[in-house]
Amino acid sequence: MQWFSAHINPPVALISDFFLGWTQHLADQLDIPRICFYSSGAFLSAVLDHCCHNMSLVRPQEMTVFSELPNSPTFAWEHLPSLLRVGNESDPEWKVAVDGNIANRSSWGWVVNTFDALEGEYLEYLRKLLGHGRVFGVGPVSLLGGSDPMTRGHSGHGSDFDVVGWLDGKGDGCVVYVCFGSQKFLTNDQLEGLVNGLEDSGVSYVLVVKAEQGSLVRAGSGRGVVIKGWAPQVEILNHLAVGGFLSHCGWNSVLEAILAGVMILAWPMEADQYIDARLLVEDHGIAVRVCEGPNTVPDSARLARIIAESMSGDRVEKLKSKEMKNKAIEAVKGGSSSMDLERLVKELSNFKPKIKG
Repeated sequence: MQWFSAHINPPVALISDFFLGWTQHLADQLDIPRICFYSSGAFLSAVLDHCCHNMSLVRPQEMTVFSELPNSPTFAWEHLPSLLRVGNESDPEWKVAVDGNIANRSSWGWVVNTFDALEGEYLEYLRKLLGHGRVFGVGPVSLLGGSDPMTRGHSGHGSDFDVVGWLDGKGDGCVVYVCFGSQKFLTNDQLEGLVNGLEDSGVSYVLVVKAEQGSLVRAGSGRGVVIKGWAPQVEILNHLAVGGFLSHCGWNSVLEAILAGVMILAWPMEADQYIDARLLVEDHGIAVRVCEGPNTVPDSARLARIIAESMSGDRVEKLKSKEMKNKAIEAVKGGSSSMDLERLVKELSNFKPKIKG
């Protein structure tokens, strides 16, 4: 406050992540508008907002019907965002997080990393919920610099193995890429069920595991390779040989798969992932469910069958994934996301510094 008051040219607005809802109170004290940025999708932000505003009603329910949202989705308690389930009123950190999400609704506007073709009806719901049109779908934000999605990403590899060179020797769309992000550690039983399913599917695969788990995994048939540690995910997904992505459905991975035009094989585990999976499977038909749950040990025979069926031929999910890729690129290159970004910049340019008394 003292710095702000003494500054000869103080900020005219504050932009902060939705996890930092407490900054809304700071913006109110400074008497400047705050813009809330959602790095996740509009569907997730709508569910999270509803739950935080109705916590006493949601928490006792085994199933919650979101009748006000488009398509009236229903979620089991264990499938709701992790934030809602990990704490209680006696936990001050949890209370700060919930109160922050409640405060987000009071912000001047929301900027969301999504686009109309993917979440247009949820963006429109948010505009009605907030009572104004200041909800801007500007995603995928990774394209805002004008990069070609086929050439973006790191050139280095997470190991000495040349995974791109290996993919070069495979036919178009015949490889499934498997990765569950940086946070999730599969148990030994889960890894065993997953690898057996991949091996028995008859499909070529690239499996990414944590470096410390690498000794537990062996690709016996020669159809698969295992990367221990970091992998060049964007580069792999955009390779012509990759036709499927077995993923936890975190939002970053979802958007990277969409921009690569690759079908997702969904195994949601926590956080926003069940909501993202529902959007992909039920709303758009660009994904196939293969498993769910953070502790579930997959039935290897069932997993093998689903992978084999999903990767064979011109599945409708594959075709729709390629269509969604084109819509995402169109959104940023002059379409809905481009127009929303221009609208946001125009609004921001109208902000004026407060006149000091």
